[in-house]
Amino acid sequence: MRLLIAGLAGLSLAAAAVPASAQTAASPPIPSAPGKASVETTTIDELINTPSDKAVLAKDYPELLAYPGIDQIKGMSLRAISAFPEAKLDDARLAAIQKDLDAAPPK
Repeated sequence: MRLLIAGLAGLSLAAAAVPASAQTAASPPIPSAPGKASVETTTIDELINTPSDKAVLAKDYPELLAYPGIDQIKGMSLRAISAFPEAKLDDARLAAIQKDLDAAPPK
């Protein structure tokens, strides 16, 4: 947990230095159901402020909600923070989160 916190602490600064195209170039996009939140484009702020989406994060990625520096990364998507190994978000985990976001009740 300390490693995650320490690693994510600099995400907002590091992300600003890395072009968006470089962050996602290695992985194909994960499609979302129409009208649903997306791990690719929905910001963390939007996810945590939508009760059904926040419940998905609590189930699938609880360490994000416990991260004390969450305010610094709220403008980023889950895909964007997945570029950082400390986030521990690989394509399989992102796909699982997307599947649950797609199945979540309407906003």
